Amino acid sequence: MTATPFNASRPKTSLAEIEASVGKEVGLSRWFTIDQALITAFGKLTQDEYFIHMNPERAAKETPFGGSIAHGFLTLSMMSAMAYDALPEVEGRTMGMNYGFDKIRFLSPVPAGSKVRAHFVISAVEKKSPQQVVVRYAVSVEIEGKPKPAIAAEWLTVAFFG
Repeated sequence: MTATPFNASRPKTSLAEIEASVGKEVGLSRWFTIDQALITAFGKLTQDEYFIHMNPERAAKETPFGGSIAHGFLTLSMMSAMAYDALPEVEGRTMGMNYGFDKIRFLSPVPAGSKVRAHFVISAVEKKSPQQVVVRYAVSVEIEGKPKPAIAAEWLTVAFFG
């Protein structure tokens, strides 16, 4: 997988445009491939080496998945790269931070070799102070060719200004 940690060519938008976009899809990421090498690296890094992720042959024999599947937390963690890829840069923002999740559901397993992408809808914007704004996204992580998403989540980020 080749991922850029920050998409410098992202379009720019204003905070007013973000606030006016509540209820609208504001970003769709490119497709990211979740291959066995990435799954294995994630399993080793997180010490989650359960066979359904790490042993494709055994997973094919002993599970209904036909092979290994990505860790749910691997797919979830890919949302950061998907956000960098899909979301516009907010003018005047000095930095942003992950603020957490109010809801995460792992709806479908992601088979090794699958491609995933994220749809981002702004569901709320809350000014905590003149320098801090919380943006809530409804995120759906789609699996290419599958009818049901891998993840549905309510993700909160904080944008800092000034």
